[in-house]
Amino acid sequence: MPSRFELADYDRAADFVRVQACRHAARLAQRGPIGLVLGSGLNALAQSIGDPVVIPYESIPHFPTSTVTGHEGRLIVGALAGQMVMAMQGRFHLYEGYSAAEVTFPIRVMRRLGVDRLILTNAAGGLNPEFSAGELMLIVDHLNMVGMAGHNPLIGPNIGSFGTRFPSMTDPYAAPMRRLALETAAELKITLRQGVYAYLAGPSFETPAEVRFLRRAGADAVGMSTVPEALVGVHAGMQVLAISTITNVAIDRLDTDLDTDHEEVMETGQRVVPILTSLLTGILERL
Repeated sequence: MPSRFELADYDRAADFVRVQACRHAARLAQRGPIGLVLGSGLNALAQSIGDPVVIPYESIPHFPTSTVTGHEGRLIVGALAGQMVMAMQGRFHLYEGYSAAEVTFPIRVMRRLGVDRLILTNAAGGLNPEFSAGELMLIVDHLNMVGMAGHNPLIGPNIGSFGTRFPSMTDPYAAPMRRLALETAAELKITLRQGVYAYLAGPSFETPAEVRFLRRAGADAVGMSTVPEALVGVHAGMQVLAISTITNVAIDRLDTDLDTDHEEVMETGQRVVPILTSLLTGILERL
């Protein structure tokens, strides 16, 4: 796959999805669908989508394929909580060998299909000592460590049809969406932390020194996704909301019997799925 794409590439993929989801054409034309990127373990929410059109990633022109356990690799178009949604059941990561442009390709395709509100979910390690595994965190800002190192998905020729050359990131996670999430959580009596998310490339987990560094830099959670998608969404004029599941507490010291592995992340994520599903459904109902 190419590491960069032209507008025609995004449109070719969007046209393919539009044809596959033709029975939803009227609703898609009436109001752009809400984009969802479902992280590991959210199969239950994907299965709740009504009248679904399920499109395997490998059938969509230029789409990457998911290689990580827990990422099903399907785009689902249908109805959820009274809204028309376009849900990615599984995402892509730099550590799979994809470029930043490939990781974010589906977000721009969504935009060409009329998506102007984007909800992102992920699994993250807790850096804030007040956070516990199994809690949810509303992302209010981020530290793009990967982008600072030169892997920003907006590098390369700017496509003016999406946005300006130099987009503002003063409010990357839209304030109205954040307020709605907090109000929904309060109504449902769900604890929703707020914090800054640090984005690393992975796939290795953080060293104790890196954990201490990120904490001192102001990060409350750390993970290997989401920020590229948020950047591209903001660039394209979308309102972005992002929620992390704190699946483990990051280890900040050497010579300990504690350890972090993907199995722990998946296990904790599964336990939180009903709560996160309830919160996301509630947010969709209120949009």
